[in-house]
Amino acid sequence: MIQTDKKYDLEERTAKFGESVIKLCRNIKQDNITAPIINQLIRSSTSIGANYMEANGASSKKDFVNKIFICKKESQETKHWLRMISSSVGENIKEELEKISKECQELVFIFQKIANSCRNNN
Repeated sequence: MIQTDKKYDLEERTAKFGESVIKLCRNIKQDNITAPIINQLIRSSTSIGANYMEANGASSKKDFVNKIFICKKESQETKHWLRMISSSVGENIKEELEKISKECQELVFIFQKIANSCRNNN
């Protein structure tokens, strides 16, 4: 049986990231300000993993690179929505928001590195 280090299993990592954002958003009181931000945050954060899954099933290298760039863009967008939600919620979830924001930044770096490696191999 092959064991993989979950820290480097990007499929699992992006799925866990999306799940953690969903869990966080369930604990935020929705109002006229937070509801649209939560919607955008969930959409962009869960899109990261979905696009990574598509990248792994890519039909060509060009398709793979395109999906990786989308993962990076969705990670950056998620970072923005995390900042917006942070400014509109109470202190009770700030610590969890910081952890999720840190993981989001790491995902941005990972996808940027993959994209750069693909570009340099051409």
